[in-house]
Amino acid sequence: MEQIKSLGLPNLHGIKGEIRAFLPSFIEKLRSYDVDIVLEEGYGEEMSISKEAYLRANKHLHFASHDEVYRQDLVIVLKAPYMDQLEFMKNGAGLISMLHYDSRPKLVDKLRQKGIISYSMDSIVDDQHARMVVTYELTALGGVKTAFKEMSRHKKDFFSKDRGPIRVTIIGMGNLGIQAGRASMILGDRELLKRLRKEDIPGVMVQYLGRDVTKYIHLLVELFKDTDLLIDATSRVDFSKYIVPNELIGMMKKDAVILDLTADPYDVSVEPMQVKAIEGLPTGTLDKFVFETDAEEYNRIPRQVSTKNRRLTISNNGWPGVLPVESMKIYEEQLLPFLHVLLTKGHQISLQSDNPYERALFRSTLEYFINNKG
Repeated sequence: MEQIKSLGLPNLHGIKGEIRAFLPSFIEKLRSYDVDIVLEEGYGEEMSISKEAYLRANKHLHFASHDEVYRQDLVIVLKAPYMDQLEFMKNGAGLISMLHYDSRPKLVDKLRQKGIISYSMDSIVDDQHARMVVTYELTALGGVKTAFKEMSRHKKDFFSKDRGPIRVTIIGMGNLGIQAGRASMILGDRELLKRLRKEDIPGVMVQYLGRDVTKYIHLLVELFKDTDLLIDATSRVDFSKYIVPNELIGMMKKDAVILDLTADPYDVSVEPMQVKAIEGLPTGTLDKFVFETDAEEYNRIPRQVSTKNRRLTISNNGWPGVLPVESMKIYEEQLLPFLHVLLTKGHQISLQSDNPYERALFRSTLEYFINNKG
């Protein structure tokens, strides 16, 4: 076994508004391993975590430049690195990140070209294929809370006793969709819910749409006419096809809101072109995730995509970052068992292992993805 002797934790460069960094408690829990930990200069500063807090957490830790951090045996970074950052990595080095193999073919090609042994956090699944490194609740809560906050500002009768229940339509019935439904029932904000109850104003009704409904466009027309909040919580196999064409957005109420929880990117560099589940939505970030119908971001959407029909849209490709400390505590606890596997066994892991964490980790590798796609 070739031992992993160093871990690199870089900052999230080029992602405006994204401030998440692993906490000192995560670094402290790695004390028992014979491994050097290299943090990029400034790591954790945007979360008001001092350099000294990290240094106290582990005596095998030091700070270094961006380039050097990426040269370590194993790099751990929440968001997928850019192509130029991958260039710094050594052939045969390991990478743990949210890589989303299925929607990033160019990244997959680069990982193969560089010989990087990658583990995609979003692909770490148990024997029943349930994700094991994920914050569904925080993802849904951050988005739903924002959506209702904006709706309360734009919907003229939001605080009227005379209106009917707010109708929420969720596309996608997986874990993310379930959490979105739960969050919607409390409007993502218990204080807002408390006000509605105090003033005796109707609350929320939630309906879910699965594949056996969404494939019938004529049925969606009637459903969308009554929808106040449309939520995309889908998990797709084919990223080249829309679930909701832009024309259906035109059927929605003028004051309706769309919440894009999945925030899949457009990609014109692949054939066929990669698109969103709902046609014509901008993709947001932690820096900006609320889009009025005249937002300049619509001009950046590929011209092949129709944006004719628009509604107030909430979109963010990093919803857990709205609650950075809470989300990093969850990721810390979820990742530690998988790091134990790598720091004790190296990269020689197997799907036939008796260890369920090792099996799950193997399913997150690029090797497994390539051999099992399609």
